[in-house]
Amino acid sequence: MKTKHNLAGISRREAMRRGLLGATGLWLASRLDFPAFAAGPPPARAKAVIQIWLWGGACHLDTFDPKPEAGNDYCGPFKTPIETNVPGIKICELLPLLAKQADKYSLIRSMTHGNNSHETAAYMVQTGRPAGGRDVFPCIGAVVSLFKDYDAGYHGLIPPYIVVTEPQGRFSEAGFLGSRYKPFATGGDPAKTPFAVEGVVAPGISEQRQRDRRDLLQKLNTLEHALPGDAQLAAFDQAEQQAYDMILGDAGKVFDLSQEKDELRIQYGKNTFGQSCLVARRLVEKGVPYVTINYNGWDTHKQHFQEMRRKLPELDKGLATLLQDLSDRKLLDSTIVWCCGEFGRTPKVQWEAPWNGGRGHWGKVFSVLVAGGGFKGGHVVGASDERGEEVKERPVYPVDIIGSMYELLGIDGDAKLPNPQGLDLRVLPTLADGVKSGGRLKEIM
Repeated sequence: MKTKHNLAGISRREAMRRGLLGATGLWLASRLDFPAFAAGPPPARAKAVIQIWLWGGACHLDTFDPKPEAGNDYCGPFKTPIETNVPGIKICELLPLLAKQADKYSLIRSMTHGNNSHETAAYMVQTGRPAGGRDVFPCIGAVVSLFKDYDAGYHGLIPPYIVVTEPQGRFSEAGFLGSRYKPFATGGDPAKTPFAVEGVVAPGISEQRQRDRRDLLQKLNTLEHALPGDAQLAAFDQAEQQAYDMILGDAGKVFDLSQEKDELRIQYGKNTFGQSCLVARRLVEKGVPYVTINYNGWDTHKQHFQEMRRKLPELDKGLATLLQDLSDRKLLDSTIVWCCGEFGRTPKVQWEAPWNGGRGHWGKVFSVLVAGGGFKGGHVVGASDERGEEVKERPVYPVDIIGSMYELLGIDGDAKLPNPQGLDLRVLPTLADGVKSGGRLKEIM
């Protein structure tokens, strides 16, 4: 599917293996060739996506679908859900800032796929496909990267698909599209100064030392003098220059949170998740089409409520500030924000040992928050039953939410996906592919 670029007899893949360019330069080198598309997408309303991935699966009863009437064995200590600024919508009492922003987002309370395994559930939620098939399909981030790449209008030096801070590790995000469409994982911690982004910011190395290294590399490079006008060396040089533009130029400064007012950083929360939300806003402001915040720690089999008292205020502060900040900067209308994990958690609390108040995996029904980019705010789609155990009305399946986002992004769900075997594979599956669907989210689009 790809064309190799030989650099003085070395293929691009071999250059990657030998680490000639560094993480940023390698990605930039890969942008020297682009696949061609002939798709007729719908008009785009959204330009970017921020995905807040609650790695491990957050409990719907303790976030966006509280059930105090179900009793202590279901709601535990969270017995007093709070009203939001939209009459009739209540959420967990530990989310007071999000309660004030409900007019900006909608809640899907009937998301379902029925799978309780981390790996397969994560694959289903992010690809819209059933697990276990012959082909490993790309996730939504890779597909957006594919269609929003340079030839489709994205011109930034920053890779088009970013994960802050670590890859999810549950499945191959790029699938058969290959390594070019894997996300660029920043590494590091945005709550620390400096934010040590892999390949861009090296801990303990000053900017002047980076410049000295570049100057030394250029002095040692004798091939350009020996082979003047060589196209392959010119391509290598272009990739090197772009990589250094990331490290020393303006492009890489998108990760420098010291440029933000400290007051705003405090509003987001001076923790990894809060500052990741701020990084995400800065990235979409620069035109990056897809950003995932991999927010782990939600796989709470033991001492669930103790962990929720720590994590829910972090989620509340970071996500609420992100929505307000995007709105203030006139970016929310063009940026989809979606927040969920691979499934929910068991509605009935596991009080017995060894769980001691834990919750297990629950794929029968869970909640998703969506905002911006053409999604209406202030609505609830679907409902779970009185104990949050089953879908009561309007089931929403992974293909429904992914298809809705593609439509808002102007990506044609019937467009062909390039693949090594040249098979007729499309962006979205159909009922013939074995997927279940409740239909696009037209209620909130």
